Amino acid sequence: MSTRADLHDLGHHGDAEVRDCSGALVDLAVNVRAGTPPAWLRARIADSMTGLAAYPDGRAARAAVAARHGLPVERVLLTAGAAEAFVLLARALPVRRPVVVHPQFTEPEAALRDAGHTVRRVLLRASDGFLLDPAAVPEDADLVVLGNPTNPTSVLHPAATIASLARPGRTLVVDEAFMDAVPGEPEALAGRVDVPGLVVIRSLTKTWGLAGLRVGYVLAAPDTVAALERAQPLWPVSTPALAAAEACMTPSALAEAEEAACLIAVERRHLLAGLAEFEEVRVVPAATAPFVLLRTDRADAVRTRLRSLGFAARRGDTFPGLDERWLRVAVRDRATTNRFLQALDQALVATGA
Repeated sequence: MSTRADLHDLGHHGDAEVRDCSGALVDLAVNVRAGTPPAWLRARIADSMTGLAAYPDGRAARAAVAARHGLPVERVLLTAGAAEAFVLLARALPVRRPVVVHPQFTEPEAALRDAGHTVRRVLLRASDGFLLDPAAVPEDADLVVLGNPTNPTSVLHPAATIASLARPGRTLVVDEAFMDAVPGEPEALAGRVDVPGLVVIRSLTKTWGLAGLRVGYVLAAPDTVAALERAQPLWPVSTPALAAAEACMTPSALAEAEEAACLIAVERRHLLAGLAEFEEVRVVPAATAPFVLLRTDRADAVRTRLRSLGFAARRGDTFPGLDERWLRVAVRDRATTNRFLQALDQALVATGA
């Protein structure tokens, strides 16, 4: 258990690896699905521009999200991306003993610290495959945050294991930003109303390529949604973002997302098979997300060498629970993966990793 902010750079994200590169690098550092947003979604967003003179009206998008998860609209809050949701939770809820399960996306802890909270960490172990141990979470925690599947480990925790963390007086926050990239979403908690204190956060950034538009949502009990909504500024989600949210909830869009998830699973298996050929590389087993986490000696030097060979990978040492031996790599199409594996071979040889 740790409470130190320590030396991990919680504000570092994958986009920093490709910023100012002018497209010179193949981006394996950011987990947004390649080739997105699709043409039909760009058209829906473009059509919404004719309504920019009016203030945003989120009712239709909110109803679409609610219908997609079989929930009443009172249990849905639209946000300017998942990142805003973490800020709202940190500022709006009467939290006294927050715990964040790491390694995971760093923004929840950063938001809690920025709001003045002392954050305790539960660090999952590589030797256990970064699997969740509910017994490691302190009983007195009144806020517990974890991802599923978890970024950067790509581990999908059983829904029953996560639900077992629920307690009276505890808010259980599950970041499901990558859940729609898992075929069938078998361990999803979105839509569940039987888990007390559950808050599920979702993003449309990853599957639909909308990082620049900022759109996500929160699923929670009506009183929690109301508390978060009171902490939001007026009209927090733009009209184009609302149009995108509504469009991504249609049956055809959900079918497209499922098809993409199945393709990602195939391409991930190809990437994992290629990585298994390197004795110097160890990969977190049972990866389920559109990225994999790997460990190798001198990973930072390997990452630098990969850049010189045209590939950007995500450094792992900014995630609590990881160090300079870790890299995260996004799943891409087979041709890109093959070129990356060739570059990795060269980088490992050149650095003596």
